[in-house]
Amino acid sequence: MSSNSTPRSTNGVLEMVLSALFFSIMSLLVKIVGERIPTAQIVLARSLVSLLLSWWILKSLKVDWRGNCPSLLILRGLFGLGGLLCFFWAISQLALSDVTVLHYTNPIFTALIAAMCLGEKITGRHGVALIVCVLGVILVARPSILFGSGSSLPVDGVAIALLGALFAAAAYVTVRKLGESEHPLVVVFYFPLVSVPLVLPIVIFDWVMPTPREWLLLFGVGLATQFAQVFMTRGLHKLPAGRATAIGYLQIVFATGWGWLVYQTLPDQYGIAGALMIIGGVLLTRSSEVRESSANRGAVIDS
Repeated sequence: MSSNSTPRSTNGVLEMVLSALFFSIMSLLVKIVGERIPTAQIVLARSLVSLLLSWWILKSLKVDWRGNCPSLLILRGLFGLGGLLCFFWAISQLALSDVTVLHYTNPIFTALIAAMCLGEKITGRHGVALIVCVLGVILVARPSILFGSGSSLPVDGVAIALLGALFAAAAYVTVRKLGESEHPLVVVFYFPLVSVPLVLPIVIFDWVMPTPREWLLLFGVGLATQFAQVFMTRGLHKLPAGRATAIGYLQIVFATGWGWLVYQTLPDQYGIAGALMIIGGVLLTRSSEVRESSANRGAVIDS
């Protein structure tokens, strides 16, 4: 049992790392194309690409797209759509590294929601981790009441980024639950299946004709996200929800690198300190899960 579970866990970690890389590429492309194209239009383009690719893969593998729990699959799609709209809009308002740092508070939200919905245990470490992450968010956002008006990030951008993180956490926990009954590709497929009809009316009334370069970027957003979603879903099926999403903090590193390469921007000392605190809080959450898993391993084997 041990020899089988170790490769499975290792593969799950690798898949979550690849997911973080492709999500960072998606974020960069959204930042570039979002300079002129509305957020809902980017979401629609991303969803259409994912819908077509997912449908083709499902048909190729002869997997039934309907799934076993349509209501929960639709709920996962709604959570994912809310998170994506918030995240894409925040990217247009904030530096890539800042919005990525704020988004990756979601493992803390994930641990809390998983405790409420999946019965995963909450420990004192989770409480400490939450406090550390909140302090990290304050350093990244630099509210004017504490740091002066010249240094703060836009309040609406920070609020929407955090709301997107909350939606993402709810989506991750739903994916974790769906792992008990659904094929990973079915879970991926339902996200664009829900997103396309909901954002299409918005796009029709706020259409901006993309240039050939922007069409290419929009396709790239969809392609990168498809890879990221597949790797994320596979990883979440092999690892506990909090531990799997904790690996996503690597996207902060990737986003900082893209910001430096493309925009020649780097976080200031407050942003770096805040990012480190958020990462520390996430790692504290993960260490709590590892300790709990070790303590309960006998009971898991007996069951």
